[in-house]
Order: sequence, then structure tokens, then C-alpha cells
Amino acid sequence: TTGASDDLKRVTQMVYSTIQVYGMNKRVGQVAFPKDQNAMGGESKPYSDATAQVIDEEAKKVVDAAYQRTLDLLREKKEDLMKVAELLIEKETITHDDVLSLIGERPFKGDKTYDDFIRARKETVIVDSDTDADKESSEPNEGDNDNTGQVTPGVL
Repeated sequence: TTGASDDLKRVTQMVYSTIQVYGMNKRVGQVAFPKDQNAMGGESKPYSDATAQVIDEEAKKVVDAAYQRTLDLLREKKEDLMKVAELLIEKETITHDDVLSLIGERPFKGDKTYDDFIRARKETVIVDSDTDADKESSEPNEGDNDNTGQVTPGVL
């Protein structure tokens, strides 16, 4: 699909940038070959064909290793993956809480900003639930409350 093709293109660009622009490869070394933004079509490389071949080989190794790691992870987590897939088929859109109830907490420490967002969201939901409960007890409701937090519509 176009999405998968775009993902491959982005991964390839990222890997080449890591090697060519940022010099983050042991074999090529800590040298940078940034792309010339002013170059027209037939851009000349500031390195030899042999270096170009090494860059290509190293880029392929990085992409192949990432691909293999992804396959291994999917195989290892297949049971959890199937749970999430089944819920997505059922609901189409799932939330953080849905994933948490299906497969549990992350096996690693999350990003602080994301964790703060989730914590604040949960606190807001609790406050909103308390406020809604107060409203339900003080205001007549159209329908019956079935004690699940959902209101069953009544007949007018």
C-alpha cells in the first residue's frame, strides 16, 4: 500500500541520513556528507563509488536488522498482538485504556510527558464522573440509570 511504501521510504531516508549526514556508522566513520540543497538533478557525490557502496551496504544492514528485530518481536508478542487485532476488528478505534486492559502495563518506563498526560486524563475522568454522579442524584433524568454509568433512554 501507499502507507507501507511511504514507511519504507522514510526508514531508508532516516538510515542514510544517520550514516551520511550524521556520521553515525563505525565502518564509514565519523564523517558527514550532507546533501547539497542547491544541487540540480545530476548531483555529484563528495565521496567515491567505493564509499557509496559501503554506505549502501551499511544502510542495508541497519534496515535488515531492524526488520528482523520487528519480526522477532511480533512472533514473541503474537498472543498480545492477536488480542489487540481482535479488539480493533470489533471496535475499529481503541484507546490507551483498552490496550492496558488487554495486555497490561508497558514492560518499560514510558515517556514522562505521555505518562503525565495519561495521569491527568484519568484524574479528569474521575472528576467528571464525580460531577456526573452529583448531577444524576440531584436532577431528574430522562430514563433509568442501570448502575453501569450508562443511561438507558426512557419513553417521553
